[in-house]
Amino acid sequence: MTVWTPTDSGHADLTSHDSFTAGPPLNTFARLRVEDPLHWTEYAAGQSFWSITRHADIAEMNRQPNLFSSAQGIRMEDQTEEEYLARRTFQETDPPEHSLTRMKLFNAFSRTTMAAYEDVIRDLCQGILDTALEQGTFDATRDIARQLPMRMLGRIVGLPDKDLPWLVEKGDALIANTDPDFTSHVLDRLDTDAFRLMPFNSPAGAELYAYARDLMESKAAKGDTGGILHMILQPARDGSTITETEFRNFFCLLVAAGNDTTRYSIAAGIQALCHQPELLAQMQSGTVWDTAPDEIIRWATPALYFRRTATQDYAMHGKTIRKGDKVLLWWIGANRDDTVFTNPNRVDLARSPNRHLSFGQGGPHVCLGMWLARLEVRVLFQELANRLKSIEPAGDHRFLRSNFVGGIKALPVRVTLA
Repeated sequence: MTVWTPTDSGHADLTSHDSFTAGPPLNTFARLRVEDPLHWTEYAAGQSFWSITRHADIAEMNRQPNLFSSAQGIRMEDQTEEEYLARRTFQETDPPEHSLTRMKLFNAFSRTTMAAYEDVIRDLCQGILDTALEQGTFDATRDIARQLPMRMLGRIVGLPDKDLPWLVEKGDALIANTDPDFTSHVLDRLDTDAFRLMPFNSPAGAELYAYARDLMESKAAKGDTGGILHMILQPARDGSTITETEFRNFFCLLVAAGNDTTRYSIAAGIQALCHQPELLAQMQSGTVWDTAPDEIIRWATPALYFRRTATQDYAMHGKTIRKGDKVLLWWIGANRDDTVFTNPNRVDLARSPNRHLSFGQGGPHVCLGMWLARLEVRVLFQELANRLKSIEPAGDHRFLRSNFVGGIKALPVRVTLA
């Protein structure tokens, strides 16, 4: 049994958010991998681009940031130079600038640092599950997956618990800015020009920036110089310091990426438990925890693509990517590549090796929060599996309206407790 069967015709419009409301159009990515792995994609709303869908090609491009730059944006939408400079985070920079910023934050997100939070995460998971599971039937995205990442981020950053629901709401408005369930300023349906210099082209960016500024002023007044926000404010090796705009954008990225990606990995894993009953027994056996988190994250692929821009001509598959061309690296295509993954549309918790690209592995932009994400996913499912006798769908799940963030925004389930 597969967890979820794609229904697209094989010729979906990858530039349309509506093509992803029934889940990623996996039939289209499968066709492109075979027929046209370097596919010229017409984009009516901006500069057309190359779509890369094979695992080997994307892995190779990840290793060449000098040829495929992040410094002109990482999303499909085009930006003016003014908009790029106003909105960019360290994700949208290249080495050596990117490396200097990462070095400031590495210790805060290292594997060793994150491992020390396991007891905190387990305590959070137990409280979340106590509340959710006693309902019997509930929305697993809302009541489980949405709860853990922001509560954990609050612990790491030092945010008041009372502020977390508001921060989740604003993070949703930022990263799901194409879904009317999460924002009134839908990117491709309204004129959002008034917010074009705000992070993610969203008014939520201005609200989050004001919050971050007040938070730092409060911390400074109390002499609180701990945590990752203080780290990012320290001078780099060359003596440079982060600007006010860069700090604003970093905080918005922290709220959005630190919340949504792990949330949608957890939701995808719960969806898998509902449709592949054998997974629950495997989890309960305790034999798959070294491999299960990465397989759940591969299955989820919450960041569907990242964009790069070619810095020089590049030949591939008998075609030429020209200097200045946009190139979209479709992680979702790579993570379903059947030349790399046996039965890629099936969740295999023991899959090893698992060379998924959900974290952008192989290059300088590998996800800073990957150790935290793996730990949260592992602990959540350990605690969940130990409490369940069974879990099944209690209605239709619904995906985000987004071709950038892949996620199940509603997941009704019914549980029987052990």
